[in-house]
Amino acid sequence: MTEKPDQEREFTPAELAAGSGADGAPVLIAFRGKVYDVTGSGLWEGGGHMDLHRAGHDLTGEFPDAPHGEEVFQRYPQVGVLKEEAPIPEAPAPKPSAAREFWRRVVHRVPLLRRHPHPMVVHFPIVFMIAAPVFTLLSLITGVKSFEVTGFHCLGGGLLFTPVAMVTGWFSWWLNYESRWLRPVVVKLILSPVLLLVGAGAFLWRYQNPEILAQFPGGPSLVYLGLVCALFPLVGVIGACGAELTFPVNHE
Repeated sequence: MTEKPDQEREFTPAELAAGSGADGAPVLIAFRGKVYDVTGSGLWEGGGHMDLHRAGHDLTGEFPDAPHGEEVFQRYPQVGVLKEEAPIPEAPAPKPSAAREFWRRVVHRVPLLRRHPHPMVVHFPIVFMIAAPVFTLLSLITGVKSFEVTGFHCLGGGLLFTPVAMVTGWFSWWLNYESRWLRPVVVKLILSPVLLLVGAGAFLWRYQNPEILAQFPGGPSLVYLGLVCALFPLVGVIGACGAELTFPVNHE
């Protein structure tokens, strides 16, 4: 008898549950009757994803809460179809640390803390750190001093919210991603302190010398302008890495 192609292989609930990712097992998930192998994804390392989903069972009912569309499944091989049988047994989850268990109880009581603190506050430093160079450049182009003052105020707002975004980001990484060293996370961990230092340096310089841009295009003013404009690409890369975690575009 000929074997069925991989995409036509039928998985029983027990066979799917065996793909929990524990002890070197493959990481299998089911969605709308199709079984996918996500073993190669760093976001499913060990069989867990975002501390919310476990491999080895059907995720169809959980999917509406996900921040991405079902197109993510196109990036992973379909290895079969799910055979309709009895309910799929829950895959055993690794025992969390005492600290994680404590915070899991907290977020269970306050669901807003599970995903929303970082995405909620991170927009503030993004907007402020982009607005600072934009208004600074507008002041040089138009000669309107108030644009430069607005840029300085935006820089202050960015410095106020950047540490908050960093702390909530570390918390989300620790709780939802179990401190996994994913490439987007590493980039964010490196560039976020750089962003804070560059912004702080520019802010203090402008605070001590309010007429720094009056010397433009003199040497000091060019250095100051370079610091302020450097905020734009730094924020862009950090934001893109955050978006990559929320809406993955590769096999991580």
